[in-house]
Amino acid sequence: MKTRRAWRATEREAAKREAAESGSARIPGLLAAGAGALRGRLGWAVASVLVLVLGFVGVSLFAGSDGPGTPPDTRARAYQDYDACLLTDERGIVTGAPAAPVWEGMQAASLDKRIRVTFVPVMGEKSVENARPFLNGLVQRDCEIVVASGAPQVAAAEAAVEKNPKVRFVTVGEAGGGAAHDNLVRVAPGASLKDDIAATVKRLAREG
Repeated sequence: MKTRRAWRATEREAAKREAAESGSARIPGLLAAGAGALRGRLGWAVASVLVLVLGFVGVSLFAGSDGPGTPPDTRARAYQDYDACLLTDERGIVTGAPAAPVWEGMQAASLDKRIRVTFVPVMGEKSVENARPFLNGLVQRDCEIVVASGAPQVAAAEAAVEKNPKVRFVTVGEAGGGAAHDNLVRVAPGASLKDDIAATVKRLAREG
């Protein structure tokens, strides 16, 4: 038989279990009540405060991005908006072609002054008439400097000098009896052709 002490111990254990179960049952209720409070007026107040704080932080970051302590980005200003375009024969700029050293000089000028350089080969008949549309295409593309290599290309370029006073023309060939123009520079071929072209293109870009 159980003694009175054993019965009391059993009753105490049962009371503890009941209390623990009662406490566990209250927790979900408390959580639900808390959630309801947040969804009510308190929730609206907290949300309003968060919106104001986040808005203030965003405005501060936006305004501070252009503050006096931020150095200006000078990289964009380091590049010249200048296009130098080369007109060649159908061989283009491959090694051994007459225009190869011309192109090398233009590339050297581009590295120094950040000038954009491109080239266009004249395909088809080797004549001034055939080279003229290719030359006109470079002018229409707003090439500020047009360099011509090869007899037909040079003749087409020098014929277009007067009609395009805002374009600076550079022709590669032996000095002839052609008329002089302010927007025309003649460069003689030879061992220093690359350096001469580089110096000429850089000078024209600097003069604008």
